[in-house]
Amino acid sequence: MNKWYNKSEHNDIILSTRVRFARNLTDFPFPCRLDTEGRQRVCQTVRDALSDVSGIKLHYIEMDSLSHKQAVALAERHLISPEFASPEKGRALLLSEDESVSIMLCEEDHIRIQVIRGGLDLEGAFDLANKIDDLLDSKLSYAFDERIGYLTQCPTNLGTGMRASVMMHLPALAKCGQIPKLASTLSKLGLTIRGTYGEGTNAKGDIFQLSNQVTLGISEATALDNLKALTMQIATQERAAGEEFVKNVNILDRITRAYGILSSARLLSTEEMLDLFSWVRLGAVYGIIDADIAKMNELTETMQAATLACVNGENLSGDERDEIRAKTVREEMFGKQ
Repeated sequence: MNKWYNKSEHNDIILSTRVRFARNLTDFPFPCRLDTEGRQRVCQTVRDALSDVSGIKLHYIEMDSLSHKQAVALAERHLISPEFASPEKGRALLLSEDESVSIMLCEEDHIRIQVIRGGLDLEGAFDLANKIDDLLDSKLSYAFDERIGYLTQCPTNLGTGMRASVMMHLPALAKCGQIPKLASTLSKLGLTIRGTYGEGTNAKGDIFQLSNQVTLGISEATALDNLKALTMQIATQERAAGEEFVKNVNILDRITRAYGILSSARLLSTEEMLDLFSWVRLGAVYGIIDADIAKMNELTETMQAATLACVNGENLSGDERDEIRAKTVREEMFGKQ
């Protein structure tokens, strides 16, 4: 499978790229005003329209057929929003085999098309999302106003209905206390920097989400160009800060200690693993230690609590999950039992 976390350009700092389109159908009220039957009709309508999408096999998943942990696991892997994991009938997900394409049906809007790519690949993510969007547009009637653009339930998405984002590992800027200043600057430029899972979340393991804020009165191309330019500027700032940061013996000690703990720990919580990964990634980027960044990116996804439980048993205790997580990290990163 070509998962996003496989080795890709700029993945020392830029973990992944996401482009999302919000769309609604003229034939139905917004999802908040639909009953279960109405939402089911929307889901089936979109499913039928995507039955012959070229080159992409999409699996149809009714969200109420999943256990709570299975739904949360999808959110952990950024395939659905955390809100979409809540139990509510009449919602569905279309998901590609490699999980690069996910389409939420009857979340905040009727359709949320999302494409994830590894590293910095805004053009590739946009092109694929746009291909799916064009196919749906040719078969369905979108809610669209010639003056405003695409109509969405939340006014902040009016216009293009597009949110593009990059997931960035910014340990030096974060540990030096530069993120608040950066966030203030970005807001003046129409961008926002948030925690790992978007608005209202913390940055686990110093992983931040940078995305466009403006969707009205701006073209998709301009939004993508702005985001790409500022992403590269932040990456440059992070690298410059990191080069100075790792000259400090205390920082070198934290990096090598983190490496040692990961290689020998018998219990690892999700939070501790992500914190240690942040230090080890930092060391790997500057050649202080030898570690596989792509493997850490993979484990960041697969070792989340609900995802791990879905594979190894949903009734695992916390200690059992932490033991499996530690063992997996030792084996896959260090070849140790």
